[in-house]
Amino acid sequence: MTISIIRETPSWLAVNKPAGIQVERNPFGPSVESLAYGHLKLKKRNPYVGIVHRLDRVTTGLVLVAKKKSILRQLNEQFRLREVQKTYLAMVEGVPAEGEATLTHWLVKDLNEKRARVAPKNSDKAFECILSYRLLRKEEDGRTLLEIRPLTGKYHQIRAQLAAIGCPVVGDMHYGAKEEYHPNHIQLHAWKLEFFDPEREERLELEAPPPEWAPV
Repeated sequence: MTISIIRETPSWLAVNKPAGIQVERNPFGPSVESLAYGHLKLKKRNPYVGIVHRLDRVTTGLVLVAKKKSILRQLNEQFRLREVQKTYLAMVEGVPAEGEATLTHWLVKDLNEKRARVAPKNSDKAFECILSYRLLRKEEDGRTLLEIRPLTGKYHQIRAQLAAIGCPVVGDMHYGAKEEYHPNHIQLHAWKLEFFDPEREERLELEAPPPEWAPV
């Protein structure tokens, strides 16, 4: 198995993650980390592979991989300070009440069920999650294509927040979708990533090609 390369520089690698694999190396099969290592090993013995951020196994799209430890630290810091702009595409069941809005929820991570649950603000271990969305297109079958920009980067936040307003991601039965899309695959795609390139000293926007269910 190989992975699709979106862009590569001496400092980092941007790849288009398929559904069904995890980002970090694991004993259960290929991962973004192992596939990126295989790609870089063709040019350099024992290359450095630093995972900058993560996507859920069922999600597709853009993942940034650092090729140097110093670059990993700098990119991690941009994510920590919320200086990175992430844009997703999601096909959801139903139609949101508003065509454009900002959603704020407090979520608790349920380790037993491996999901995030909406909770009161003062709940123990609850974390604030904020995202904005914009309606791009309504489908005849009642589904809606949304452009989503998370302002925070918490566990399952997009999936949990959309489910909380009655619009679960298509195929996401873990969060209340009516039926499966494909095994280990929901209609959520990490579309664009805007960040500051530490070595070139300029702000860049990268894009993973939209999937077949989301022509834009």
